[in-house]
Amino acid sequence: MAVKSYIDAVREAMDLALEKDNNVLIFGEDVGKNGGVFRATDGLQAKYGEDRVFNTPLAESGIGGLAIGLTTQDYRPIMEIQFFGFVFEVMDSIAGQMARNRYRFNGTRNMPIVVRSPYGGGTKTPEMHADNLEGMVAQIPGIRVVMPANPADAKGLLLSAVESNDPVVFLENIHLYRSMKGEVPEGYYTTPLDKAAVVHEGSDVSIISYGGGVPVALKAAEELDKNGISADVLDLRTVSPLDIQSIGDTVTKTGRVVVVQEAQRMAGIGASIMSEISERFILSLKAPIGRIAAPDSVYPFGQAENDWMIKSDDVVAKVMEVVNYD
Repeated sequence: MAVKSYIDAVREAMDLALEKDNNVLIFGEDVGKNGGVFRATDGLQAKYGEDRVFNTPLAESGIGGLAIGLTTQDYRPIMEIQFFGFVFEVMDSIAGQMARNRYRFNGTRNMPIVVRSPYGGGTKTPEMHADNLEGMVAQIPGIRVVMPANPADAKGLLLSAVESNDPVVFLENIHLYRSMKGEVPEGYYTTPLDKAAVVHEGSDVSIISYGGGVPVALKAAEELDKNGISADVLDLRTVSPLDIQSIGDTVTKTGRVVVVQEAQRMAGIGASIMSEISERFILSLKAPIGRIAAPDSVYPFGQAENDWMIKSDDVVAKVMEVVNYD
């Protein structure tokens, strides 16, 4: 398998989707000739033409409306929101239309839309470009929320999202775009939606995370190994719906849990995981559940970003607290 960057894997997935199905379209702000602000669609317009990969006006609400309309003609749109902090402009299309239409039409209509968007800190972007808003969209019934943490999953999960007849919000971590590289299988393949994966085997404590939090959790697991603590790291991959079975398996295996998220603490994915564990698997716990999350404050300007974001040292400290609980 070739070693590829996260963003190269995303681009390859879209290339293969366009090649396989003529009804797949890609559109958004600057995704055409420029290849998008991060060059995720670089070269795709030249290869497939302006009818299938094209720019839109700077109007997220229009992008969402276009995607919904295209599904009525059997197209499979991949719409890009340039940064997920701009999602508020298209929330009616996502929450009020895409998420509800299969229900409205009693399952007789499909809504095969992928909403691609970058998110997350670590690159000192301007205001409203790095916000972690996955908790907000995860609360919307009828929407899948997928957040890959490595190149192989980015490719396989994006192809699964394109094949899905449900709308999928597909969030790509900005910091991982070029900093994360890994082996990626060649050709067309899919990775199951709604299914978590154990990315580091352990028996003493479970670290549950997703997206940009997974590399932080893995770094912490490596440090813990040196201290004789074996961490089971579970990458959720899909955060809505949650893979309750895999969560339960790791909780039962270790009896101690730390949940890690890059987003603010309040009403986050981590809180949902903790409540599910408390309701379903509390008798398997040997200690209170630990949580690492960003502060409950507005996402800071770039100068303060490093102090604000979660770190592997935070995870290690919380694991030590949970492991030593008696």
